[in-house]
Amino acid sequence: MSKQTRRKVTFALVMGLITTGIVSFALIAINIGFSQRFAMVWLKAWVIGYVLAVPAILLIAPRLQALVDRLVP
Repeated sequence: MSKQTRRKVTFALVMGLITTGIVSFALIAINIGFSQRFAMVWLKAWVIGYVLAVPAILLIAPRLQALVDRLVP
């Protein structure tokens, strides 16, 4: 695996961790509030979001970057 590929995968892992953590926290807080179930519901949602987000970042990001490069010279 090249250094560039390792950097992209590492970026996707870290970006996925941060964004899914923030978004799942906010949505669970809004929808169920800070109840006794909050931590478990949040962690479950975070894991599911993370598993979905990382492959999406890896698959969509290169195409999106190419589109942005074409739109913004």
